[in-house]
Amino acid sequence: MLWLKALHLIFMVTWFAGLFYLPRLFVYHAQATDPVGIARFKVMERRLYWGITTPGGVLTLVFGGWLFFAHGLAHYTDQGWMHAKLTLITSLVIYHLWCGHYVQRFAADQNPHGHVYYRWFNEFPVLVLVGVVILAVVRPF
Repeated sequence: MLWLKALHLIFMVTWFAGLFYLPRLFVYHAQATDPVGIARFKVMERRLYWGITTPGGVLTLVFGGWLFFAHGLAHYTDQGWMHAKLTLITSLVIYHLWCGHYVQRFAADQNPHGHVYYRWFNEFPVLVLVGVVILAVVRPF
């Protein structure tokens, strides 16, 4: 069980690292004007999303799900902290997919937003991380 927790946490850190850095690349990409820089950002965004962030997210969910079902569903049905955590995780998955949408838009030279938007967009995973850690450690409900 401890190995599952360790792997879950390792891949969670990987996932969040990607979700913190990818929108920062969007900020810089939205400001870029030279063709060489723009091309470089496209490569960096694609590699970060598909090579690090997505595998980190998938493996986080796999090991987290394994832990969830290893404890048994009945163990969590009356625990409000777990319901709140799962809600935050669902919102993070949606955010992750939204980032993938922006990777595709930037790759097609169809960026719909300016750099200020992406600076704000970049803050969402911080809020989710704080909430998930507090819920998992403190279990306030």
